[in-house]
Amino acid sequence: MKAMAESRASAKPRILCLHGYRTSAKILETQIRKWPKSVLEKLDLVFLDGQYPSRGKSSVEGIFDPPYFEWFHTNQGFTEYENFEECIAFIEDFMVKNGPFDGLLGFSQGAILAAALPGMQAEGLVLTKVPKIKFLILMSGAKMGGSKYSAPPLAAKAFSAPIKCPSLHVFGETDFQKPESIALLDSFVDPMVVHHPKGHTIPRLDDQSLNIVDNFIEKIQNLATP
Repeated sequence: MKAMAESRASAKPRILCLHGYRTSAKILETQIRKWPKSVLEKLDLVFLDGQYPSRGKSSVEGIFDPPYFEWFHTNQGFTEYENFEECIAFIEDFMVKNGPFDGLLGFSQGAILAAALPGMQAEGLVLTKVPKIKFLILMSGAKMGGSKYSAPPLAAKAFSAPIKCPSLHVFGETDFQKPESIALLDSFVDPMVVHHPKGHTIPRLDDQSLNIVDNFIEKIQNLATP
C-alpha cells in the first residue's frame, strides 16, 4: 500500500492539450511555457494539432507563425458544425496510440471541446476505446449548448448531468468569453477557478493563482496513472 501511494505521488498526470481556434499545438505550448517551471515539471503535457487547416484569418497572425488549425468548422453563428464527429475520432485515435492520458487541457475552442467530452464519454458515445477522463483544465472555455454556442447532435446531452471530474477553470476579466466561462462552471460539481486581469489569453500566474493551480495539481496527482 505504501509503495502504491508513493508511486501515485510521484506519477505525473499525463495531459492531452487542445489548442485554440486557428492556432496550433506549438502556439499553445509556447503560451503554457509562461507558467512557472515548478508547475510544469509536475505535469506530462502532450500537444496535438487540430486535424483541419484554418479556413480564415487567425487572430494570432503577426504574433505567432503559421500553420494554424481548427478542431472542427462552424458557421459564424455557431449553429452549424462540420467535421465534429471526425474531430472526435481523430482525438480518440491519437489517445489510443499515444496514451493513456489522465486528463485534458484546452484553450478557447480546445476548451469548449474538452469540456463536452466527459459527458459524451459517460453516455458511451465517444472515447469508448480509452480510459475515463479524470480531470479537465479549461482556459477561456464555454458550454456547447449554452447561450452562445449551440451543440452538434453528438454533444446534445453532454451536460445533461453534472460533470463530476475535478476541473480547473481559467478566464480573464476582459475576456470576451468570460460570461460563457462563468456559465460553464454550473455544469461542474466542484470547479476550481483562476481569475486574471487580462483578456482572451493564457496568463502568467500571480501568487494567488499559483496557489490555486498548485492545489489543483495536488488533487489530480492522486488520480494519475502510476
